[in-house]
Formats: sequence, structure tokens, C-alpha cells
Amino acid sequence: MVFSPMETVLASDVATWAERGGLLFRQARHAASMNQKALARVSGTSRTTLSAYEHGRKSPTLETAGRILDAAGFRLVLEPKVEFATRASGDGRPFHVPSRLPRPPVAAALGVARVRDRDYDLADRDERRAAYALLLREGSPQELLDHVDGVLLADLWEELDLPLDIRGAWEPLVEQARHGAGVIN
Repeated sequence: MVFSPMETVLASDVATWAERGGLLFRQARHAASMNQKALARVSGTSRTTLSAYEHGRKSPTLETAGRILDAAGFRLVLEPKVEFATRASGDGRPFHVPSRLPRPPVAAALGVARVRDRDYDLADRDERRAAYALLLREGSPQELLDHVDGVLLADLWEELDLPLDIRGAWEPLVEQARHGAGVIN
């Protein structure tokens, strides 16, 4: 049987999602300190079916996935995707700008960020200001997701010492956040 390019891509995507779903179920089950038999019983499915889900051999319906995760003490949620555009600053160095401002967990947003071999206490406003200025200029997409909180960035915005090109690229996101849009909750 010959598949069209679209069918081939779709089959690959389905396999990838089945693997990710399996990993998600295993992580939830381990975090709940449950074995497959216990989670299957509590969630109303069989152990063999749960095993097939965990190993990516079978894909549950959304309702079933939600029921299994709920039984393990988790919720299935919709989370906006953040994509990054890479831009070049006036001196030619790359910097990254997200499609929307992230909201890392409170522990990360106010925790300690290690950036360029230095620790910054993000609970301290002055250190957060220094860390954010450095991160917006030089941070990788992952560092930005891990440490920059959109609401805290909007609060510090006027105090940040940034080159004009970087400020200009981030300004629309900060303005959206100030007006209650564009920040991931």
C-alpha cells in the first residue's frame, strides 16, 4: 500500500503523540506512587490496556486520558504554546523573543536563577531586574521560559536597562500583558 506524503506525516505525528502520552501516564503513575494494576483499577480500565497506553501501542480517547490522569491526581489541561523568533541586535548578536509572555511556576519565578555562572535571587527586585536585563539580551529560549515571568517583567519594564532594538522587540508583549492579554496563566 502506498501512502501520500500527508498520510505519512500524519502517521508519524500519531506515533509521536502516542509515545508522549505514554510517557505522561508513566510519569503521573510514578508521581502518585501507584503500580499499573492500582491505577487501572481506580481509573476503570484494565492493566493490559493501561500498559498499551504507557508503551504507545494504543491511544486513549481524550475522556479516557483525563480519567486516568485524574485517578493519579492530575488534570489534563490546555496550555498555550510559546514559540520564539530569533532576532539580531544592533551589534549582530542574536536574542530571542517569545510569541507570548510565559508564567513559570511561582517557585521558579521567585526562585534562584543561574545565568552565565552567576546566581540571581529572583525574589529580590534588584537581582530580578539584573537577571531579566541579561536574559532578554542573551538568554536562550529555555532560560526565558524557566526564569522570566510575564507579570513581573511588565512590573519591572520601565526600570530595565536594555538596548533600543531589544526593548522594541519585547515592548508589544509587555503592553499586551499590561492590558491583560498575551500572558500564559
